[in-house]
Amino acid sequence: MPSISDIVKDSVVEFSRLQNWMVSAKENSDMDTYKMMLDRYKELKVILTVAGVNLQEIDKIKE
Repeated sequence: MPSISDIVKDSVVEFSRLQNWMVSAKENSDMDTYKMMLDRYKELKVILTVAGVNLQEIDKIKE
């Protein structure tokens, strides 16, 4: 079973990658893809907030 620190680390990495993809989708006017990724963005944001991660430095989307 993964430790809490492993879960947080993996979630931070996924959150960062997802935001980069979301920025790219928005810049390319691919709003359908952006909206699909927005659901996962929100899920990860909840997980990281509950884990006590300060999102101010890493949240590029801010939705």
